[in-house]
Parts: sequence; C-alpha cells; structure tokens
Amino acid sequence: MIPAQNTGLDNKTRRWMIFAIAASLFFLSQFYRVSNAVIAPLLIQDLSLDTKAIGLISASFFYAFAMTQIPISLLLDKIGARSMMTALSLIGVLGAVIFSLADSLAAGVMGRALLGVGMACNLMGPYKLLTLWFSPRVFASLAGILVAFGSLGNMIATTPLVILVEQMGWRSGFRLIAFINLILTFLFFIIVRDQPLQKTSRSESAGVSMNTGQAISNLRVLFKQKDYWIISLGTFGRYGVYAAFQALWAGPYLMEVIGFSALTTGNLILLLNVGMILGSPICGTLSDRLFKTRKWVIVAGSIGIVLTIIIMAIIPADMPLVAFALLFFCFGFFNATGILMYPHIKELMPSEMSGAAMTGINFFTMIGPAIFLQGLGTLMQTLYPAASRGPEAFHAAFTVCIVCLGLITILYCFTTEKRLA
Repeated sequence: MIPAQNTGLDNKTRRWMIFAIAASLFFLSQFYRVSNAVIAPLLIQDLSLDTKAIGLISASFFYAFAMTQIPISLLLDKIGARSMMTALSLIGVLGAVIFSLADSLAAGVMGRALLGVGMACNLMGPYKLLTLWFSPRVFASLAGILVAFGSLGNMIATTPLVILVEQMGWRSGFRLIAFINLILTFLFFIIVRDQPLQKTSRSESAGVSMNTGQAISNLRVLFKQKDYWIISLGTFGRYGVYAAFQALWAGPYLMEVIGFSALTTGNLILLLNVGMILGSPICGTLSDRLFKTRKWVIVAGSIGIVLTIIIMAIIPADMPLVAFALLFFCFGFFNATGILMYPHIKELMPSEMSGAAMTGINFFTMIGPAIFLQGLGTLMQTLYPAASRGPEAFHAAFTVCIVCLGLITILYCFTTEKRLA
C-alpha cells in the first residue's frame, strides 16, 4: 500500500474531498459505459464496422468490467481503495486514448476493454472509502447520493455528448475526457487516504482474514440457494437488455430505423436516464412503505419493461415524438425496480454471506449487457446481413428481448422473500 501524501487536511475536510473526487470518478465510469449509443454511426463509418462488430466493441467494456470484479473482490481490502482505484483509473485513461485513436475493430475493442478494466473499481472502491471515513448512520444516504451523481454521467453521454462531438469530433472529445480523467486520478491519489489518521487497521485486518477463511464455505452454501440463481438470472436479463439498449442499440434504432437526428436521439436517451433516476426512489418507497415487498414490485417492473418493448417493436416510425419520449421514460422508470434485487438477495442471506451474495449479483448485472450487446448484434447481422440495422433486424432483436424477459419474469415469481415489517 503506497503512503498518502501529507496535505495538511483535517479528517473532516478530507473526507468530503474524498467523497467528491470518488463520486466524480464513478460519474466518468457511468459516462464511458453508455457513450457509444449516440456516436455509433460515426464509429461504424470511421472504423468500417458492421452490426456484429459495433456490438462487440460496446460489449468489450462490460466483459472486462465484469471479469475485473473477481480480483477486486479479493484484493480491495488488502491493497486499499486508494492504490487500486488509482492504478485502474490510469488504465482507464490509457483505454480512452487508445479508443480515440482507433482505426480498426481490434483497436476499438482494446480501448473499450481497457476502459472497462479502468472503471471497474469506481463503485466498490468509493463504497469501501465511505465505510471507513463516514459513520454507518449516513452510509445509505451517501451511497444514494453517490449513485445519483454517477447516473448524471449516463445523462451527459446523451445530448451533451452529441453537442461536444458536433463541436470537436468524437476522437478529440474522448481525448479531452481522458485528460479530465487523468487530472481527477492525480487529485484522487494526492488527497485520498484509505482511512482516517487516528484509525488503526487491526480490527479491520482481522475481519478481512476471517472473511477470507470463510469465503469458500460461504460460496458453497450460496451456490446451493435457488433464490440466488433466480435473482442472478433476473438481474442478468433485466439490466442486460436495458444497458444494451442504453449503451448502444437505442442510437442506431432511433437514427436509422425511426429517422431521428443525433440531437433528438440524445434527448430521448436522456429521458431514458431521467426515468431511471426518478424511478429509483419511487420504487424504493413503494417497496419499503406501501406494498412492503421486493419480489412483487420487481415483477411488476419487469412486466412494464416487457410491455414497453412490445410497443417499441410495433410502433410506426411516423408516430409523434412525444410517443417515443413517453416510451423511453417508461423504459427507464420500470427498469428502476431492478435495484430492489440487491436488498432482495441481501435480506434472504445470513449477514456473513450478504456481501458475497451481492458481489455475485453484481457480476451477473455487468455480464448481462456484454452478452446482450454482442448477442443482439450477432443476431441482427446473421439474420439480415444486407440490412442488419433495418426495421426487421430490430424487430427480431426486440422479440428476443421480450421472450427472455418474459421467461425471467415468470421464473422470478418463484423466488421467496422475507416479509417486511
């Protein structure tokens, strides 16, 4: 672990600076994750890509992100968030630069994969810092603020990114964002300490040792739980379909099938994110206070997503813009119920297994978009090689998503849950 610089900051000031910089890095992670949607036509043109290839480039971020969760789960407690986030963020900066210089499929995949590795610790790392720098009484509130601020990164990757690309091109735009990323990483390394000065790490180290010793046993028990696999499959399909659409396929669908401009497309994807942001606290309140159930709020949201995609598959291209705006808002809003899958699995497991259970769920959450991004691209290219981004191709993709989510929704009805008081 690399010693932190003595910047003369007291703990109270430092912890809020740590929170601000860590949240900014998570913001960038969310931005990079979905930035391909509005620049997809430019990537297809500049890198000479077909539909299958653009799907692979976008999926490579999520493949790398998901696989990096494995070493992060093993090393974060031992190395510390400061060193791990700094090292990975530098890899992310390199990835952004390589992506901005890409002139082929291979270079594009390499750049996006390095971005996935680089952003992989920008949620778990801040969570680790929050547990060490802030009282447990405010953890949930600060975690919510962190996620909400990160979600703004999704929004910046819509209309604002379109405007930036129109002004300076997507390559220069990504190099500018890489430079900002580098500055934030430098500030993070200088300011952050893994824990306040007066804290000792003895008890924490004991906890880590204990958890390491129990890990294999806990995993064996976890993997035997029916609910774990159903909830994992649920988040795999739910977020996989949503993120595949949000991160890439919404762009070609709106611009090439419906005929909207890049700016209008950015605005509609922005509404997708607005629906998600507004839906998160509403769905949480409905679950906690009104219906007192995780399971059935999740099922209701899944049904809403299926119905939304069915309408997208059959809606005529000449429908008013407001109809598409409503559909995209509803897609994001209904998807927000998926956040309840984390407390659902947490409440079903013993406290000593809840961390492993949520980490496992998070792996399936991130591998889902990779599979659906690449899978849908391959499907459209294979079935309609001459018009792989035409109406029929997207109709086939929507049909696959509808069937997958429909089956998952039915399966989710067979989960159990603890009754909320």
